[in-house]
Amino acid sequence: MKLTPAEFAASFDDVLSLLPSNAHVLDCSCGTGQLAVGLAGLGMQVVATDASEAMVRRTAELSGEFGASVRTVRADWEELPDHFDDATFDMVFCVGNSLHHAVGARGRVAALESMSRLLRRGGRLVLTSRTWELVRARGSRLDISDRLVRRNGRDAVVVYRWEIAPLWEEEHHIEIAVAQVDAAGSVLVRSELLSCWPYRYDELEVELHRVGLRTEMSTFNPEAENYMVVASKV
Repeated sequence: MKLTPAEFAASFDDVLSLLPSNAHVLDCSCGTGQLAVGLAGLGMQVVATDASEAMVRRTAELSGEFGASVRTVRADWEELPDHFDDATFDMVFCVGNSLHHAVGARGRVAALESMSRLLRRGGRLVLTSRTWELVRARGSRLDISDRLVRRNGRDAVVVYRWEIAPLWEEEHHIEIAVAQVDAAGSVLVRSELLSCWPYRYDELEVELHRVGLRTEMSTFNPEAENYMVVASKV
């Protein structure tokens, strides 16, 4: 079930309670804009960025639908300092399992460095991630969801095809296919092939520290599918 913007923002209530009501917040992997619009609905001053022009456009459209005030900018992580001054934001969100799109350790550290620069002292980075240790342990495979979801008013089945490379530092691939079924029984399939570069949790901890961030909270559990890290600017 897809969350509304308000519900998506509410899932971060614990970290949002640390902010003043008019906080300056950046969602730097905004996707379709659910979180950015939800945060704006709470009265925060929100900027949403994404490397994808299409995602930035969808975020702007969603903002319009909800009458939310969100500034949108197309920028990848390394371009962020070209658009914003250092120490601009109270909180930066990098959620939705986005960081694995950074190319290898070098790309990941560069991305984290950009996010860290934009945080004021004491500001926080909120990051969510897949547990890649689990993903790699399961190997290349096909994951077919065991329940129907609704997409564009139709029942749909979501399929993930994982291509797991032999080594951690190599490029991996995820193909995500959505098969929609209409009332007449015809099937419409859309798929997208994504590149990703996984990382171990221990590596992420070291990299956060390297760019001037101190881990304040972590839900990492080697048996859980996902985790969240909150790190503050030293």
